[in-house]
Amino acid sequence: MADDVLIVIDQQKAMDHPKWGLRNNPGAEANIARLLADWRRRGAPIVHVKHDGTKPESPFRPGQEGNDFLPLTAPLDGELVVTKKVHSAFIGTDLAAGLQAMAGGGGAKPPVVICGVLLANSVEATVRVAANLGFEVRLPGDACWSCDKRDLTGRLWPAEDVHQLTLALLDGEYAEVTTVDEILAVGG
Repeated sequence: MADDVLIVIDQQKAMDHPKWGLRNNPGAEANIARLLADWRRRGAPIVHVKHDGTKPESPFRPGQEGNDFLPLTAPLDGELVVTKKVHSAFIGTDLAAGLQAMAGGGGAKPPVVICGVLLANSVEATVRVAANLGFEVRLPGDACWSCDKRDLTGRLWPAEDVHQLTLALLDGEYAEVTTVDEILAVGG
């Protein structure tokens, strides 16, 4: 069986931009770093996903500081970086083919662990497409974070509520929602 591939979504300085508002889970980046340390220690495959914003107002635009990786979770030499321009890391990229190559080709699909930000945005979009493509997905909720979100009626939903609802919508249907401790306890 192939090693699980760790996919780290949008760990970029733009996530510190005030446009996101209040967030939950201040320990998410440290938990992502714990996963990265374990994968690196075992020599298991890692994919970092970087968002290149295309809109003029995007803090993710190439050439802006916000496009840079966060130092705590930045890729090391030799780790695969996939650049996306939309929410899902599978759309407009060669991520699916790259994952299959990591599993030895021939249509094999390695299990994946997906983490990063924003849970109710790029992480969710990537998880849903991964599941639809037939990948087995584990999602450590404590290695992701969410931000407050206003709905169409004007109600402001706190980040923790957005986070828990998103995890509930994904669990069982698209992913096995888990924790970093649970993943590390079984060796990735």
